[in-house]
Amino acid sequence: MVNALRLLKASFEAGQDFLHPPSDEPRPSDAPSVIVPIRSLGANHRDRIAKHLLALESSDRYLRFGYMARDEHIQKYVDKLDFERDDIFGIYNRKLELLAVAHLAYAKGYGYDKCAEFGVSVVAQARGRGYGARLFERAAMHASNEGVSMMFIHALSENTAMLNIARKAGARTERDGSESEAYLTLPAASLDSRLTEMLEERIAQTDYSLKQQAQQFWSFLAHLQEIRKSVQDAQKRTSP
Repeated sequence: MVNALRLLKASFEAGQDFLHPPSDEPRPSDAPSVIVPIRSLGANHRDRIAKHLLALESSDRYLRFGYMARDEHIQKYVDKLDFERDDIFGIYNRKLELLAVAHLAYAKGYGYDKCAEFGVSVVAQARGRGYGARLFERAAMHASNEGVSMMFIHALSENTAMLNIARKAGARTERDGSESEAYLTLPAASLDSRLTEMLEERIAQTDYSLKQQAQQFWSFLAHLQEIRKSVQDAQKRTSP
């Protein structure tokens, strides 16, 4: 239960910080570390996932998919996401925009029930914050809890950021020309890993709910301001 207790302690020490969604502004290098809420995404997040991927620059699309994916290719990929079979994780900002998305694809039904493949994308303005590594850690823990013993990363050899994340996690990498494979052996699930994942998911769900409430409140205030302005304009037109 060591990790779970550390996470709980960190959430209290961080105060309200862990409830604030990541912003689009870069954090100063000396800023205190906070918990990054990583939420499991379901079919109701499909449109936001598509918006996130479609916002990727051409070079990022190439690294994420291994080819120059056009809009129609990305939309087809999103439409075919199987939320019942696979797991999708995301990091939202204050505007409920996805800054980073990870796809953990399982090979169940194909004779490789103990294997899963990891893929991740991060928007340009959110680079350098460790989101890719955090999503990798979250996916690895979840895969382990699901009974997966081997996680694979198939990437272009020039995708050094992704391969470095895998290597730092202890993965073994093999290069074959322009492509590389990384293999990470996962530990067996434990009470600590299950409690840690459950706590992280609860924090992420709370964070997301607060973001939704905040967005709804600001929309209400904006609408109220429009009504007030309309009334004021009407009074000005009718005043002598």
